[in-house]
Amino acid sequence: MSIQSSSADGVFTLEIARPEKKNALTAVMYQALADGLTAAQSDPSVRAVLLLGQPDIFTAGNDLEDFMLRPAQGTEAPVFNFMRALISCELPVLAAVTGAAIGIGTTLLLHCDLVYLADDARLQMPFVNLGLVPEFASSLLLPQRLGYAKASEKLLLGDPITPQEALASGLVSAVLPAADVVARARKEAARLVSLPRGAVRLSKQLLRAPLSAQVNEVIDRERVVFEERLRSPEAKEAFAAFFERRKPDFSKL
Repeated sequence: MSIQSSSADGVFTLEIARPEKKNALTAVMYQALADGLTAAQSDPSVRAVLLLGQPDIFTAGNDLEDFMLRPAQGTEAPVFNFMRALISCELPVLAAVTGAAIGIGTTLLLHCDLVYLADDARLQMPFVNLGLVPEFASSLLLPQRLGYAKASEKLLLGDPITPQEALASGLVSAVLPAADVVARARKEAARLVSLPRGAVRLSKQLLRAPLSAQVNEVIDRERVVFEERLRSPEAKEAFAAFFERRKPDFSKL
């Protein structure tokens, strides 16, 4: 299984463990993440959730081969099950990010409560480069964090978010040497476990409530456009270029 889960000392850990494919996410893996989050919430012994990848890669985003075979169509697709499970999780969710976090690897961080990032990590959302559009409410949340101009730079041009930008904008909680990231995330998870469970849960609910309806609305709007874009000539050219290991040519599209 490329998603490994474990529970100890009140912390439910979900680890993306597919390093041979740069932790690229398949439909099966999205469903496993969704199921893991659901299991964590239903376990009264769990008080926090920790998401992590491998030392040199958080996730390369979608596995494009799997994505072409099983495109995310409709609200019951595994990727949307994962999105719903993450945004509706009442437990605090921490992320420990080392290496690259591409596409949804970055946008999912917008829905975590505490994020610890390696000082050499790379956050990038190359949706437009693939002929697609932003997802997971990033078109709403990223401008709020970075400002419109910077968010346009990251979403339209696909430029990386540097660790320093991520910290300055409040996208992440702390930037640390890569070797210290997971330990710091586990330390903060342990602190959450020691706090009153009900107070933590309700405080998270209050923090998230003002944007909750809007986030769900934007995710659904992005989904409709994203699915349309998957059928577009631009996306077909971008995906073909990826598999043929060449630069895409959008000049005649």
